[in-house]
Amino acid sequence: KQGDILVDFASGAASYRRQFGGGKDEAIAKACGLNKKRNLSIIDATAGLGRDALVLANLGAAVTLVERNPLVAALLYDGLRRAAANPATAELAARMQLHFAPALQALTELPPADVVYLDPMFPPREKSALVKKEMRAFHDVVGSDTDADALLAPALQLARYRVVVKRPGYAEVLAQQSPQLVVKGKNNRFDVYIKQAIA
Repeated sequence: KQGDILVDFASGAASYRRQFGGGKDEAIAKACGLNKKRNLSIIDATAGLGRDALVLANLGAAVTLVERNPLVAALLYDGLRRAAANPATAELAARMQLHFAPALQALTELPPADVVYLDPMFPPREKSALVKKEMRAFHDVVGSDTDADALLAPALQLARYRVVVKRPGYAEVLAQQSPQLVVKGKNNRFDVYIKQAIA
């Protein structure tokens, strides 16, 4: 039986990550430039369950979470509403806003941001018996992002400083375009496409 999928920014793994995460030394922080400047504006164009957005907001960024799937967007809305009502996470929730739209559409209608962050859903490898039940259920609902390659060009148009693409270590680069910088995490890598230095 697969467990319930819930977006909870206040307790469990999210709470642990908020309190004991690696801070500015985390790979995602370095990739997005939050080790250089705290209050960056970031569009997370493929928000999913909001876990990366939570980390970015916890590091001081103002994050717009873009989600195309109505069920997942409803989960995010519920999670943000509960986080806003909780004194422990209200300040964090104030730095996160939800935008319900396909990523490609959002990248053409949102105002520019310092960073655009992409984490397209990638088909799991055949040997991925280790994929958690929750993520298997999430894959079943959302499916793979078949338009992922098409996101890079509009993301580069919209971002002031850089576009960050989260990829599994075995995955090819997005749109066959090599990044200027690669930041390696424990289970993933972050391909960084730099437009200009963060001021």
